[in-house]
Amino acid sequence: MDPLAEYLNALIYLAVAAFIGVALLLVGYLFGPKRPTPEKLRDYESGNEPMGYVRRFPAHFYAVGLLFLVFDVEVAFLWPYAVTAKKLGLAGYAAMAFFVFVLLAGLYYEWKKGTMEMLPRRGDRG
Repeated sequence: MDPLAEYLNALIYLAVAAFIGVALLLVGYLFGPKRPTPEKLRDYESGNEPMGYVRRFPAHFYAVGLLFLVFDVEVAFLWPYAVTAKKLGLAGYAAMAFFVFVLLAGLYYEWKKGTMEMLPRRGDRG
């Protein structure tokens, strides 16, 4: 396959992806419910003002969510490599190995830092 055809395939893929994204947003906007009430337009989504103590999630729950997102994006990057691994050869393998190594190094760092612990350690206040 010549390089021009590969670029054309990539552009078609991007155009279809953009079309699907815009189409889904447009369908939601056109056919979604449109009944705003004063209760729905308040600061909080539930429509209730907070009373008393408001329980907030500790920050490490958000960090674990971000870690999940990072590794989800990793899979999105590894999929095209897996499809074209033979064509990319050793250079592609080295690039993907470095990519995975950097992500695993970050995972190890976060693990040692204690970001992924769901319960606080003894003596920690949180």
